[in-house]
Amino acid sequence: MDNTQSFQFFNRGPSPAVRLVFFSVLSLLLMFVDTRYRYLESSRAALSVVLSPVQHMATLPGKLLTDAGAFFRTQHGLVEDNHTLLQQHDQDSARLAELNALQQENRQLRTLLELPQRVEFKAQLAEIVYAERDVFQRKLMVNKGATTNVQLGQVVMDDGGIVGQITRVYPWLSEVTLVTEKDHAVPVQVLRNGLRTVVFGAGDTSQLSLRYMPVSSDIQNGDLLVTSGIDGVYPPGIPVAKVVRIERDAAYPFARVICLPVAGVDRHRHLLILPNLPSPPALPDASLAQAASAVAVVSEKK
Repeated sequence: MDNTQSFQFFNRGPSPAVRLVFFSVLSLLLMFVDTRYRYLESSRAALSVVLSPVQHMATLPGKLLTDAGAFFRTQHGLVEDNHTLLQQHDQDSARLAELNALQQENRQLRTLLELPQRVEFKAQLAEIVYAERDVFQRKLMVNKGATTNVQLGQVVMDDGGIVGQITRVYPWLSEVTLVTEKDHAVPVQVLRNGLRTVVFGAGDTSQLSLRYMPVSSDIQNGDLLVTSGIDGVYPPGIPVAKVVRIERDAAYPFARVICLPVAGVDRHRHLLILPNLPSPPALPDASLAQAASAVAVVSEKK
């Protein structure tokens, strides 16, 4: 017998098919025992403890690569954000300086003309707690009421412009009627040329309208409408709407002007409640005005 025959003789064992069947049966048996009697829980726990460092070392390169990529992305984003914030800060500083100069000039001019200074007021922060579910009612409920000195007629705004007006007050809640409520009127003026008019709600949160505007009115697409402040309710100069479409027809005396509210009347959750403005002088009685005019006429004849 040669060496090859001797080697094959001493290494002869079960065939591959027998081994496959044996290990398959053993695996099924171990799975059954583990599922039914939980005998291998301690062995599995010990094996996981032994293999934990190996698993950690195996995942370490990928984790380091991921962390490095996230670090550089975050660093790049922070640098860009910092650059943007610095530019915004410079712009805001310039605007603030310009505003301070205009306020100082306004005070000086009012002093020279002996006009009363505008009353500075503090806004009250409020949060929307309810919204009217009726699509035809443009109203909100905020979490400020009579206990925080909220009064009827106070103006409500957000960081964009006028949102609405307080129309009902409860002890801890207040009702806000949106400027987009149908037929709700706000006296405004065109910021570009000072043209005064009134903007009306159309019952749609995305639309306002200017009524009774002559066809020849100097109004253009993109014009910003701000409160005029002549009604004694809305403080002057607060944005209300922007003109988005003008329809002029020579057959009609008035143009159809569609506006878009600049405030987030159906988006923001936090609002500002402005205090009521000082009451304007009462209108003179018609009889008193007639008597005064009669006295003036008599005085002129004498």
